[in-house]
Amino acid sequence: MSNELQRLVDYPMVKIPGGEIDLRDDRTSSKWKVNIQPFLLARYPVTKEVYFAISQKSSISYDGDQNPVVNISWNDAISFCNLLSQEVGLKECYSISHDGETIICDWEADGYRLPSEAEWQYACKAGTIGYRYGEIEKIAWYNENSAGTTHEVGRKEPNAWGLYDMLGNVWEWCWDLYDQNVYGSYRIFRGGSWAEEARGCGATCRRRSHPTFTIDDLGFRLAKSM
Repeated sequence: MSNELQRLVDYPMVKIPGGEIDLRDDRTSSKWKVNIQPFLLARYPVTKEVYFAISQKSSISYDGDQNPVVNISWNDAISFCNLLSQEVGLKECYSISHDGETIICDWEADGYRLPSEAEWQYACKAGTIGYRYGEIEKIAWYNENSAGTTHEVGRKEPNAWGLYDMLGNVWEWCWDLYDQNVYGSYRIFRGGSWAEEARGCGATCRRRSHPTFTIDDLGFRLAKSM
């Protein structure tokens, strides 16, 4: 691995302890509990610098650009996780069929992956019980303070576990299907964004879209199994 690649991928990940989280779907008025095994989660969303250096999908240099990458589909995020795992010599988490329609996650692999929805919410709350882990102005970029754009990661206060931008700045893709019987292949994203109203920036707010969907306030964050 080159020194430059080592610098890009050697940012700290936070060890998230095991525990339990309550999830709910207001659309169907359903609730369920999920047990969480210890895992690692990146302190920040994936930045433009890291994404484009690894994926090489742009002829423009994003060296030093610490804004979160956006316009990333769920499929893009999955592919990036595998590519980054390959680059640093870790076992890929995702097996992708030739037609791209079937994707299986190996949760035992040591490579990079997306967090599950339950992992994301559990990490976001960091032991708190409210809708947010702090005052919104102090922890999140949202429509009333963002000036209509993303901001450099890590400029707002972190949660109790040292995770930044879990709320606001950009929505973050999770692994999970939303409701396969109703929405087919739609995947979940969490956290709110720079364009979102305050009520959309909360630990339990759920959104979903097609895995090919992209928009200018949607990115992702890396996780790893332990």
